[in-house]
Amino acid sequence: MLIKLLSGDTPRSGLLAVLLLVILISLAFAPFLFPGTRSLETAAKICIFIVLVASYDLLLGYAGIVSFAHTMFFGIGAYGTALALSTTGPTYGSMIWGTAAGAIVAAVFALAIGLFSLRVKAIFFAMVTLAIASAFAVLVSQLSWLTGGEDGLNYSIPREFKPAFKLVDEKIFDVRINGKLLLYYLVFFASLILFLTMLRIVNSPFGRTLKAVRDNAFRAEAIGYRVVWYRTTATVLSAVMAALAGSLLAIWLRYTGPATTLSMEIMIDILLMVVIGGMGTLYGAVIGATIFILAQTYLQNLMGVAAEATSAIPLVSTLVAPERWLLWLGVLFILSVYFFPSGIVGRLRAGRT
Repeated sequence: MLIKLLSGDTPRSGLLAVLLLVILISLAFAPFLFPGTRSLETAAKICIFIVLVASYDLLLGYAGIVSFAHTMFFGIGAYGTALALSTTGPTYGSMIWGTAAGAIVAAVFALAIGLFSLRVKAIFFAMVTLAIASAFAVLVSQLSWLTGGEDGLNYSIPREFKPAFKLVDEKIFDVRINGKLLLYYLVFFASLILFLTMLRIVNSPFGRTLKAVRDNAFRAEAIGYRVVWYRTTATVLSAVMAALAGSLLAIWLRYTGPATTLSMEIMIDILLMVVIGGMGTLYGAVIGATIFILAQTYLQNLMGVAAEATSAIPLVSTLVAPERWLLWLGVLFILSVYFFPSGIVGRLRAGRT
């Protein structure tokens, strides 16, 4: 049954299979294994970014398309849900139609970009998407009457997903079963379903043809495949998945703003996660997103502990000072690219016995 869900694309590495299983179990039981608000926030962010990074890998790793507009689709999904909840109230209907509207708008934008821009060379397409994404971010910031501008939108969600809601009065394994926990499992299972859907897509005849187009577009077109159609379809599918990830983030945060969805920093983070995990694998999205977000969240704390432990050694304690965490995050990225040029998943698969 599991092999059927994975569409035959097994990890193909014992160590990789163990890592994926550990991540799956940790996320599935995160509220019980790692109690605390910060741990739950981190686990939810990992779930959402696994979907977002996998959707970008579908575009970059499988279709060979470099785009800088992915956060635009992410933002469209988030703002679609946010606007629905803020205008029509905190109902399940608002969540559903807002999510659907965001996905549809993202698909339309992606279709337009694909049809008008995918005939140009890769670098020019990347520049076109960068210009469109920048213009969209400026537009969202300017339309304060609709989007809240730079301040963003705050809204409410159904009461069953709020921390004050209690499903049962008694704690289970010292964890309160409240609305926040229910919301986390909504995010977890939705992310799992979306990831498995993308895994089946890339291992379908469509996905295999997409890889053939990526490897040699001229040959694929010569034998009868419509290259533009395949690339445009991949762009639309990737955009829809990114929009759905944005909707999950909007529901989880109960806030949507340019800084949380549309910033270039998020786009760079997505690229880093794809490269660290391994392009063209989808499993790389799981590994890359988990490692990167854990480093973002806890590296500064770990460096604080290291600085205290080496306080008697002036030079070392200065180098590992918590305020230098971004420097060491960059060093870790450089080392990962140097030792894992094909990503962690690629290296593990190449070294399997």
